[in-house]
Amino acid sequence: MPHRRSRGEDPVARIDPDSPVPKYFQLREILLDLIENNELAIGTAIPSERELCQRFGLSRMTVRQAVDHLVSEGRLQRVAGKGTFVARPKIEMALRLTSFSDEMRARGMEPGSRDLDRRVVRASAHLARELGIQPGDEVHFIERLRTAADEPMCIERAHIPVSLAPDLDTHDLTGRSLYALLETRYGLVLDAGELTIDGGIADPGDADLLKLPRGGAVLLLQRRSFAGGVCAELGVSTYRADRYQLRTILEIPARRG
Repeated sequence: MPHRRSRGEDPVARIDPDSPVPKYFQLREILLDLIENNELAIGTAIPSERELCQRFGLSRMTVRQAVDHLVSEGRLQRVAGKGTFVARPKIEMALRLTSFSDEMRARGMEPGSRDLDRRVVRASAHLARELGIQPGDEVHFIERLRTAADEPMCIERAHIPVSLAPDLDTHDLTGRSLYALLETRYGLVLDAGELTIDGGIADPGDADLLKLPRGGAVLLLQRRSFAGGVCAELGVSTYRADRYQLRTILEIPARRG
């Protein structure tokens, strides 16, 4: 595998023709080093395919394969008619029960929100099953566009039984965490949850709100959040796939003797 250099080492990275590691992957590692050492800063253009071919003695197909990988990983971004640029790093989304506001503040970003819809609806049979209530029971529906540093990040659609938070619709959520309000006002401390994640394509309305191109990729998260064993929220969130990556810790189950 190509050597990962640190600052102060020989700045001329090379492709090892005798390495068992494919040449395109060696070039991918070299470009990642340049990005991570800030020698290719966020928003700057990388060298053209022709320049990379000449510099590393590679075919255009090999160079394109390396660049394609970094584009698909979200490390590079192609701009039609302009070139390929270093993309902003994605935000790691830890798979744990936490609010969007807390998650963004932990990353040094100021969270924000914009109300899209607030109303009380009657639970359909499906919604009633998910929330553990009766069909026809009243449910708060809250739809918000969530931002970080004024950039749109996701659309949250929350369903909360009116019986658990009777006057929730009268509270202003601007700049507030919904979970914090549920805890302080209604004593609903969310202590467990179930999460389902799917990949999808943003519908036109969501794409416009998230400032994505039509057909842009999104992460679709459905979460049931519980407080003391009672389902307090069914949340359906649409996240920009170009700004998020998922992270979790993998553990090996203990083996029985």
